[in-house]
Amino acid sequence: MDCKLRAKNCGGCPMLGMDYAAQLKQKEETVKKLLGRFGPVEHIRGMETPYHYRNKVISTFTTGWGGKLTSGIYAANSHKVLPVESCLLQDEVLDKTMLAVRAAAGTCHYQPFNEDKGTGLLRHCLLRRGVMTGQVMVVLVTAQPVLPGARNFVKALLTEAGKQGVAITTIVQNVNDRKTSVVLGDMEKVLYGKGFILDELCGKTYALSPRSFYQINHTQTEVLYGLAVDAAHLTGKEVVLDAYCGIGTIGLTAADHAKQVVGVELNRDAVHDAIGNAKHNGVKNARFFAADATRWIGEAAAAGERADVIFMDPPREGSTPQFIESVARMAPKRVVYVSCNPVTLARDLELLTRKGYKVESSTPVDMFPHSEHIEVVCSMVRVKKH
Repeated sequence: MDCKLRAKNCGGCPMLGMDYAAQLKQKEETVKKLLGRFGPVEHIRGMETPYHYRNKVISTFTTGWGGKLTSGIYAANSHKVLPVESCLLQDEVLDKTMLAVRAAAGTCHYQPFNEDKGTGLLRHCLLRRGVMTGQVMVVLVTAQPVLPGARNFVKALLTEAGKQGVAITTIVQNVNDRKTSVVLGDMEKVLYGKGFILDELCGKTYALSPRSFYQINHTQTEVLYGLAVDAAHLTGKEVVLDAYCGIGTIGLTAADHAKQVVGVELNRDAVHDAIGNAKHNGVKNARFFAADATRWIGEAAAAGERADVIFMDPPREGSTPQFIESVARMAPKRVVYVSCNPVTLARDLELLTRKGYKVESSTPVDMFPHSEHIEVVCSMVRVKKH
């Protein structure tokens, strides 16, 4: 199916038919309406080539014409799978990799999992590619622990990928036997390679496992993090708190310019990755803790601990009043808020400005061209004590 026609059904890129310059203008105006009252909104940072930027792909298996195994994405607001051969947003190497996965699975006579009947084997396939390293990961999500003829599948997949000109770095089987819409299960088995790939971002190297959170647009992530670190005005003397730190990407990017970095993240797997990433990059001035960010900063502020700069990178729901209250108690000189939802950012800025912070600037970044999502880097400075 043609990508532009399918876009109307899949919902993945609702702005695909709109001129890219018009998309950027619309997104910038949206941010100005939401955040303009707090301070100046800079011009949005768009992409030079806004296609094939997704370095992570999730495909769902289903039965196609003639009972043939195929895969694709869910149609908007439904559980119907739309077959996908290629996508204008996905990394072209991953499109080719998915074709190889389907061919290898067909050779092994694997059947797609049927949620209603509880029959079949294959649920999803998650693919990752290190943009700078070229390394490719294949994660085959199955409904049961046993993958019949696993060695034959690996051999067939490597052969089919080679036909597509793709060199696969690692292959992992993930077992998800639960009745859930969540893609990955808790059990994993490495079938080929080391079970992770490497990529480079902002001068640092990161190990990416199947569960690692990693921004899907490498080019714009470097823009986003560059803006965030610039907004912190670091001199090498500051103690930096990286809240909602994930695998440590923002904190480790800032570490070269700070005295010390402390990262806090609820997801223990992510914290494990962050600690490993710090060691791998020889960063000795960064520590990471597995804890709820709101609770951790509240206890730290109550204990009299201080940070000069706080990076906030919360999920789409934004931060919490309790977290913002603790930020005010800790009284950093600067707060840099990296937001993936300008609506919840506006809500949180209402509280932060009441607590003595002034917005210096807000810069939109188009991380997801052709979608309606907008990222914003908001730079704040403390102007009065809470």
